[in-house]
Amino acid sequence: MTRRGVIPLADASVAPPAKEIPHVSSLAERWLSIRNRLLANPRFQKFASSTPGIRTIARGKARAVFDLLSGFIYSQVLLACVRLDLFRVLEKEPLTLEAIAARANLPLDPARRLLDATVSLDLMCKLKDGRYGLGMNGAAILANPGIAAMVEHNAILYSDLADPVDFLRNPERETALSRYWAYAQSDDPSKLPDEAVRGYSALMSASQPLVASEILDAYPFQNHKRLLDVGGGEGRFLCSAGERYPNLELMMFDLPAVAARAEKNIAASGLAHRSQTFGGSFFTDELPKGADIVTLVRILHDHDDEKAAQLLTNIHRALPPGGHLLIAEPLAETRGAERMGDAYFAFYLMAMRSGRPRSLGTIENMLRRSGFSDVRAVPTRVPLQTSLIVAQR
Repeated sequence: MTRRGVIPLADASVAPPAKEIPHVSSLAERWLSIRNRLLANPRFQKFASSTPGIRTIARGKARAVFDLLSGFIYSQVLLACVRLDLFRVLEKEPLTLEAIAARANLPLDPARRLLDATVSLDLMCKLKDGRYGLGMNGAAILANPGIAAMVEHNAILYSDLADPVDFLRNPERETALSRYWAYAQSDDPSKLPDEAVRGYSALMSASQPLVASEILDAYPFQNHKRLLDVGGGEGRFLCSAGERYPNLELMMFDLPAVAARAEKNIAASGLAHRSQTFGGSFFTDELPKGADIVTLVRILHDHDDEKAAQLLTNIHRALPPGGHLLIAEPLAETRGAERMGDAYFAFYLMAMRSGRPRSLGTIENMLRRSGFSDVRAVPTRVPLQTSLIVAQR
């Protein structure tokens, strides 16, 4: 019997061996060959684009291909809006082209092109009188500062991907992103000073509220007495959990320079009386004991398999029998969110030079090898943003 809202995963140790069905693969390959020959045929493309019924599908596919071609331009339009703070400029009321251009210090024609591009992307809308206001996507970004922070941050990633073939052929080459995430390449990250962690700690803190809300809405922390957030950054998730659950005792572990920043935020949130912060490396230092649940929020995928396995083993050692581990991060092979895990994070972590996106099944196997049992997936409202896995010691 399972708890409400929790989906058991198949136990790989008892699953029957998969049956081989050679002819199914053969049929699938033959169908792919036929389909691809048709789609690559100009005569079929012309037929499909002019035939009712098929035409709607063909046009949709054409738009999807064009979006792949134009994606970088879309992202740069968004980056320009963030750097010019245009969403905040339009927060109170729509404005004319001339007023927006003046506030953004842009010549009139480039401003018009930018604004018309934002309308096409639903970042802004154009009223009948010619003024520009916030579109649905622009309003959503304005409401979530973490998105704007990630848009600005992605400029570093794009510089690393300027030549994607060279990037793929030289996986050991230093990147701007690997320099930004200083701990990923450091021999002893516990010795990193505040200036080395300040930038990425602030970024994670800015993008944390959305993720924290998803986790706290999906998982029942009222069943636990003490939470240890490992790699908790500036303590934003810990503070959110403490505010949501007033009887939950709080602990946080991160690099010493990061933990010091978290301690100030926790005190400012009025939670210092039931919180403890610990500094160290979660690979080489012993994790504090006493928690009956440990959380890893967007931490595991940052590390290569050997280090990730060591981290899970260290957490298993710190938990009491019956204690729980909750992992929250975007997953590879998530239905409906494949682009997030298998495209975006795959390349982001490659540029970071540490970690990789993992599927739910891969993490389950890692957890079981580390001694955990009763591994389950916990549904969230927005799997694109984060997925949850819970395991028991």
